Amino acid sequence: MTELTYSAVRKTYGKREILAGVDFSLRSGRCVLLCGENGAGKSTLLRILAGMERPDYASVTRDGVTRRWREVKKRLLADCIYLHQTPYLFEGSVRYNLNYPLRGARAIRESFVREGLAWSGLDAIADQAVHQLSGGERQRVALARAWLRRPKVMLLDEPTTNMDHACRQRTVELLHALKQEGVALVVTSHDPNHFVGVADEVLELASGCLGRAGPAYMDLPEKVTPIDRRARATA
Repeated sequence: MTELTYSAVRKTYGKREILAGVDFSLRSGRCVLLCGENGAGKSTLLRILAGMERPDYASVTRDGVTRRWREVKKRLLADCIYLHQTPYLFEGSVRYNLNYPLRGARAIRESFVREGLAWSGLDAIADQAVHQLSGGERQRVALARAWLRRPKVMLLDEPTTNMDHACRQRTVELLHALKQEGVALVVTSHDPNHFVGVADEVLELASGCLGRAGPAYMDLPEKVTPIDRRARATA
């Protein structure tokens, strides 16, 4: 069970206070949907949670022990994966991208790659060059590559931007699968309706402060999983 609590996270750029003492908690198998206007600091917060960007101040509690952020930075980098809305992929095929970060004997790596392709539904395009893929397919490659690292925490920054409905639905299903496997998720989005089936909590970042989302974000339809939604459509 992974449980991380970040306390009093502060970050300023020049004279502008981006994060004004934010408290944030992550837990295995739960998804937090983070909303807020452009420039509110959502991406900055995700990078701090992942150990990638130094805050002005923050403490992190893990396994009942509280330490300063800089003391646990390496552990955060090992446990957390941050995915940008435009994921970086290496030149080459889908298969090559999944294989690249893996270590071990060739047969073992190939086995892992097959597992990742099956998990993400990318089998049919395994040998296609990534520059030929759609935005949704590229995001699924990035998700599969991250999944193969068996992260405890995954932080996704606008993961469904510019996707059509089918690609968005498939991405949400993968996020739902990650939750079932016990991964702690944080997702930023301007449209929470896309994540009704996966979000357990909706928070809003505004004026450097974090709180439960207001009415503009909370007018959501009934929460169902993507699989439930398909079942109802065919009933």
